Formats: sequence, C-alpha cells, structure tokens
Amino acid sequence: MKLKNNVMLCFTAAITLSIFGCGSTSEPISKSSVLVPADKFDLSHWKITVPVDLDDNGKIDEINVKRIQNYRHRDFFYLNDDGHMVFVAPNKAITTANSSNTRSELRHMLGGKDVDTKSPENNFVIKAHKNASDFAQIGGNLQATVKVNHVAKRATHSKKKPTYSVVVGQIHAEKSKDIVSQGEGYGWGNEPLKIYYKKWPGHKYGSVFWNYERNLEKNNSNRKDIAYPVWGHLWDNASSPKESGIALDEEFSYEVNVYQNIMYLTFTTERHGAVKYEIDLANNVDANGKVDALDHPNGYSGDVLYFKAGAYNQCSTKNDSGFWYPKCLGTGDWKTDKANGDYTQVTFTRLIAGEAKVPN
Repeated sequence: MKLKNNVMLCFTAAITLSIFGCGSTSEPISKSSVLVPADKFDLSHWKITVPVDLDDNGKIDEINVKRIQNYRHRDFFYLNDDGHMVFVAPNKAITTANSSNTRSELRHMLGGKDVDTKSPENNFVIKAHKNASDFAQIGGNLQATVKVNHVAKRATHSKKKPTYSVVVGQIHAEKSKDIVSQGEGYGWGNEPLKIYYKKWPGHKYGSVFWNYERNLEKNNSNRKDIAYPVWGHLWDNASSPKESGIALDEEFSYEVNVYQNIMYLTFTTERHGAVKYEIDLANNVDANGKVDALDHPNGYSGDVLYFKAGAYNQCSTKNDSGFWYPKCLGTGDWKTDKANGDYTQVTFTRLIAGEAKVPN
C-alpha cells in the first residue's frame, strides 16, 4: 500500500476536489479533510468504472489513471473509517456497453496515465503469444485481501447460477475486432479467471469459487464458465456451506500469478488455510489435469490480457431466458435499493499488482 506523506497532504490542503455523489452534481471538499482511495492504496496504474453517468453523456463514468489519484464517489468508491477501499454496485444502474451487470471496478493499466487502454504497453500476454515481446510484460501478479460485506438479496429467477454473487477479481481478455479478424479464435473478450463470492439469502456463510471461461466465440453454445471450488459450494448448490464457507465481512486473500503460460492461484484465510490451483493458459487442459475437448486447443495464447478488481455485481436486473439474467430486483434509486438490499459491496484491505513471480 502507498501512504502519501504528511508534507504532501499539507501542501495540497488548499486544493479543492469535485467529489461526486449519486444524483448530485458535485460536492467541493478540501483535500486535507477527506482522504480518497489513492491516499491509502497505490492506484498509479489503475482506472475505475463507477455505476453513474454524472457527465450526462449516456455512458458509464470511467475515471482515468490521472483523475483517480484525487477521486472518490461517496456512495460507490471510497475509504471507510479504517482506511480500507470500498466498492459498491447497485443491482440497477448504468452499465458498460453490451452488459447488464453493474460494477464499481478497477482496471489495471500497466502503461499508466499516458497510454491508451488497448495499447500493447498497457496489457500483458502469456509467453506463448506470437508477439509476446511487443507487450508491457509476460504474465503478471495480482494480490488482494477482501471482505464481501453484502450481496444482492432478491432475484426473480433465483436458481440461475449468477444470483446473489459478486466477482472480486478477474483476468479479462481484450475484446478486439482486429484480433478476431486474424481468424485464429481470439479477441472475443473472454475471461480466463473470475473470482466469485456467492451467498444465498438466509445463510450465514457464503462460498468462494473461481471460474474459467472457455475461450470461444460469443455465439458458440460451448462458451461456458467452468467453476472450481475454494471454500463452500459451487454456484449451483443452494444448500448452506455452513462453516466450510466464508461469512459476510470475513476476510480472505487471493494471489493470481501468471508466470510464462501458467496461471497459479492461491486462496487463503486465517480459518481455512490455503487452497491452490494451477492451469496452463496455452492449451485446453483444465485445472484438474483433464483435456477439455470443447475449449480452444491453444487456450488464451493469442489474447491480450489485463487484471480487474473491485465489485462486479452478478445479479443482473435483465429478464431473459439466458443463463446470466436472473431478473434481480432494483429501482435505480440508490437510497431505495440500498434499503432493500438490492446491491453488492466489497471492501479491499490490500491490493497489489506487479510482475509475475517465479513459482516456489
């Protein structure tokens, strides 16, 4: 974590920031009176998407690397009284293009503030990528310690797997028409990693698991998430995991280490200890060591990758027959939705991103 020193804080005491709240314009505050997440966490290579459109351009607000250094949203992205970084995403709010899931979520930017998001300087690839030397780095490492404080409580189609869940960390592939046009089966913007927390209403404990998405084109019926257990159950099990799971506000940590072609995952809690997985992202052998004949034979070898972290609400309000649309409840009015429990909230006590590490 990065703590800016007192001299810098005193120097900037006279600077006034525009801090936005839901449904408001701006709230001028003194830099010395209210700390922002970048005062406690190193966000020098992160931007954030927050579920509002305060500039009225019809698009979800993205706060770039430069602006995030002096930014918070008082409802959806802020420091709590302990100096921890809080992400909140209501069920119903503005979303990114082609998505029905809200998010308050960071996107890693290896190139920093002066580099275009999709530039090779801003992203990583695995060693098997044919142009690996053109990118910022081969592989990468993401470490976080989190507490899930709340998940959405109400869904019309409660048996759909994404209900009552939130994604707290990801590796995402860049969606790119240029890559798709090469005809090698890449560039669809799939996700080799999503780290989930899910808790059914009425249960004391929830479950932590991670998903690997088969790297196939969007309209391929085999393009599905393969779930692997960490603590508790997988996302289709409605029974209580009891003490084998993780309670709300219970801290757990994850480390994602993509070294050369292998993704090494380590999950730890004080109560449960460590759970580890590894999977080769350059082939179609799953995390259990079995060939998945339905996956891309070369995995994510041709994709451009980046880390994400925060609260990616999986409880979509869309009503559709599709797998991802449980029609969760929400009005779009934050005060009402918060009172009804129609939101998700995640607190990070630690977040570090860097280069891949040689596995032990």
